[in-house]
Amino acid sequence: MTIQTVSSRVFNQDPTAVKRAALLSPVQITERGKVSHVLVSIEQYQKLTDSSENIVDLLAMPMGSNIDFEPPKCNGSSIKPVEFG
Repeated sequence: MTIQTVSSRVFNQDPTAVKRAALLSPVQITERGKVSHVLVSIEQYQKLTDSSENIVDLLAMPMGSNIDFEPPKCNGSSIKPVEFG
């Protein structure tokens, strides 16, 4: 998917054309050369925001029980006092 870019001036001159372009792929709208907005179709927006899981579900990692993780033991040799000068 290619992302198209238009200036805010072009958007203001022909918003219908930019909205039509957003049906195919996201359109970045720039102001003074920097991206300030992104226009996407409602279908693309719903795909991006439609999630049946919340952050707690995602962080719980139900499949994470299969991960082997053995952190290294800290022996204190890597601990150094902080010097404030």
